Amino acid sequence: MLPADDADALDWLAFEQAGVLTTAQVSSLLSEGTVRGRIRSGRWRSICRGVVSTGNGRLSRDQQLWVAVLAAGPGAMLAGATAATEAGVRGLRREPLHVLVPAVRRAARTSLRRLPIDMPAVLVHRTSVLPDSHRQLARPPRTTTARALIDAAGWAVSVDEAQGVLAAGCQQRRVLPEELQAALDVLPRAPRRRLIQQTVRDIAGGAEALSEIDFLRLCRRHRLPLPDLQERRVDAAGRNRWLDAYWRQWRVQVEIDGAHHMDARQWADDMRRQNDVWTSGDRILRFPAWLVRARPDEVADTVRRALVVAGWTPTPDLRKPTHI
Repeated sequence: MLPADDADALDWLAFEQAGVLTTAQVSSLLSEGTVRGRIRSGRWRSICRGVVSTGNGRLSRDQQLWVAVLAAGPGAMLAGATAATEAGVRGLRREPLHVLVPAVRRAARTSLRRLPIDMPAVLVHRTSVLPDSHRQLARPPRTTTARALIDAAGWAVSVDEAQGVLAAGCQQRRVLPEELQAALDVLPRAPRRRLIQQTVRDIAGGAEALSEIDFLRLCRRHRLPLPDLQERRVDAAGRNRWLDAYWRQWRVQVEIDGAHHMDARQWADDMRRQNDVWTSGDRILRFPAWLVRARPDEVADTVRRALVVAGWTPTPDLRKPTHI
């Protein structure tokens, strides 16, 4: 709710920052005694050293984000999965909150270790590379979606999560692969840089779902010919269809089914499409996404047999066998 027409500077500042202020901001508008009095009376809350709330209830999500940025000190901004989530990317970890600060200064670690119970943990990262093109105009301040996803991938707890973050941003149309590449180009020391580079290339080639990225890696590892990804095809009914993976030379298709394929209507649609494939003369293989990750050898063996039957000749493995 907008402040009233006769609202003062404190009311507007509290409105802009979800009711979370630093004591330095407040001291220019109120006396120290007035601030202490409002906290003692229960009208305001002391969140941590140097940060207060102009209310007395539990912290909302917006307030938690402001606490994280203000407690981390000048120049801090939301980053990683936190910034990407605020940009609209779904399915990422909401906690802990990630904050980026300039490398030339240190965050207020004491304040960040003494947060109230209704405040999630805050992880502070330092960077020496933060150009204006990586700063998003937002309240609270945050990095751009592309920079946020690059950082989130670098800070992820596993390789799978790192790739999932990048795939989610592109699949949900929140960022383009070209934007990810541009952000990565100015980060020569980014964690997992090589992995991020390869993943962005795979996404740009059409593998927008993580299961399709896994499938490309599977093909490389097992020396299978690389397929075309997300190729457009017109079915018997005249509708555009997008093939997950297709070897045109051998007329072999692979469909990688995510959770949405279990929906009854999607299941019926998949069966109709599979019938269209068979009647056109192509071979089609279908794998659930989890199988591509959990049992890659089994998937690769099935694909290899299908390609061989269709006329592909495997390249002999010239490496010497390992003797035990």
